[in-house]
Amino acid sequence: MAKNVLICDDAAFMRMMIKDILSKNGYTIVGEAENGAKAVEKYEETKPDLVLMDITMPEMDGIQALKKIREGNPDACIIMCSAMGQQAMVIEAIQSGAKDFIVKPFQPERVLEAVKKVIG
Repeated sequence: MAKNVLICDDAAFMRMMIKDILSKNGYTIVGEAENGAKAVEKYEETKPDLVLMDITMPEMDGIQALKKIREGNPDACIIMCSAMGQQAMVIEAIQSGAKDFIVKPFQPERVLEAVKKVIG
């Protein structure tokens, strides 16, 4: 059965890139969000198997959105993405419950490896 994925990134081209990588590999994209607030909303609507979440977004950043999603859904699988390899943010994301972390620019193999590791 195809796994459902929600993609959250404020850059449309990044969402498109991730969507492309995942849909070519049998994953179903159930939604997209351009900021953290929308990500939380879409998560509740779609209840995906996995969320790929950018850290730096307007309105609500990815870490706030991660915490908010996990408040109501402690089993939520979320992989954080960021262009900034900032250690503090990576650590905060993992401590807040992120399952993995991918650094931009994405290597398709790394995206798939992280996704497979988290949801198979």
